[in-house]
Amino acid sequence: MKPDGRILLDTNIISDINNNVSETIAPLKSAKEIFVPSIVAGELFYGIQNSSKKEANLQFYRNFFNSCVILDVNFATAEIYGNTKTRLKEKGRPIPENDIWIAAIAIQHDLTLVTHDKHFDDIEGLALNLL
Repeated sequence: MKPDGRILLDTNIISDINNNVSETIAPLKSAKEIFVPSIVAGELFYGIQNSSKKEANLQFYRNFFNSCVILDVNFATAEIYGNTKTRLKEKGRPIPENDIWIAAIAIQHDLTLVTHDKHFDDIEGLALNLL
């Protein structure tokens, strides 16, 4: 994590927070500011649709997102996305589309991405904290 303590959370991290996974939650306590990409919010709201705890999850995520800064995609993000996807293709290391957008937001805003997904290692210029 960068010294400024500004982090961007991936979907799997927020899901762990919802499920009270202490190994994930403990390292986040030193964060000074937490950001969430709108793409991650969308993935989680989609997941709620297939959840057996639909109402509880909906309430948790709405409350959680109100305590964070939500970052949207814009023109600058799109340029970083295009460059990142091209570099991954050239390396022969494709990753899921949504993850490229998430990485682009992290790079654009100079944030450390916190995730469990090792494939983010393939993205140049991305500050990463793998939990």
